[in-house]
Amino acid sequence: MDGSIGAFAGIGNTPLVELRRVKPKSGARIVAKLEWANPTGSMKDRMAQTAIEGAIRDGRLQPGGTVVEYTAGTTGISLAFVCAALGYGLHVVFSDAFSQEKRRTMMAFGATVEDVPSDNGQITEALIKTMIARAAEVTAQPGRWWCDQLNNHDAITGYLPMGEEIWSQTNGEVDAFVHVVGTAHSIHGVTRALHNHNSGIKIIAVEPAESAVLSGGPTGSNRIEGIGIGFIPPLWEPDEVDEIMTVSADEAMDMARRLAKEEGLFAGTSSGANVVAALRVAERFGPGETVATILCDSGLRYLSTELYRTP
Repeated sequence: MDGSIGAFAGIGNTPLVELRRVKPKSGARIVAKLEWANPTGSMKDRMAQTAIEGAIRDGRLQPGGTVVEYTAGTTGISLAFVCAALGYGLHVVFSDAFSQEKRRTMMAFGATVEDVPSDNGQITEALIKTMIARAAEVTAQPGRWWCDQLNNHDAITGYLPMGEEIWSQTNGEVDAFVHVVGTAHSIHGVTRALHNHNSGIKIIAVEPAESAVLSGGPTGSNRIEGIGIGFIPPLWEPDEVDEIMTVSADEAMDMARRLAKEEGLFAGTSSGANVVAALRVAERFGPGETVATILCDSGLRYLSTELYRTP
């Protein structure tokens, strides 16, 4: 699109690094994509560009229109970035359950941010569904297009290149891929790309232990921002994964802190959950095999939260 090359040139082709200290005593090596190298500091830039450009291309988003979305903030930041670059408005339905850094960043890009109050900062099924319902109401206004990330098929397409990058950067030597589930778009997009090369690569999904609905458990409150929405995502494809692991919020936060102190890798809680699960998987595999995972976003957007307020 005209004028968009400069803004979007930094999306994708993020580094892949091998963990040197946070690793099993014996077993496979762990490699991680540093998705904070995207322009806004998260992997969501990939899906935001794809989703918005798809809506422009087929006429769902008209010139001068406004994008509407419910978000825990990471998708909202990426949508705000893309909307600013392409000249569209953005109305975000957000909540006090998520970090203030995310709110301020969305507003810096020019987004209108509307809050749905949470129950003492807890991320619950009820909160997410209330946010979705409010976004639907806002979309009824003229000139609005609802991204509706949970049901947006273009978003999945945005993650196909990440799978291709992992394949290329490992020289095709990847034995398992481990990743958290929020909307499920990123795990499915990467999986489809990897399986196009080798259908034998094991896929392990990760969800919060406190709300393990993919594993058949009850919905519950959750402290890992960006994943564990409390109900099964509409585009979730269970047949595309080999296993589902659960990780508690405390485990995920402890690991995120370890990554910063021991590896120099500054990431959020969902990234910590990815590495906790990747370690478990790596312990099962032999030396010379490779487990890949994702560091989804930067720890800079969680400085005001318990993740980095706690020593």
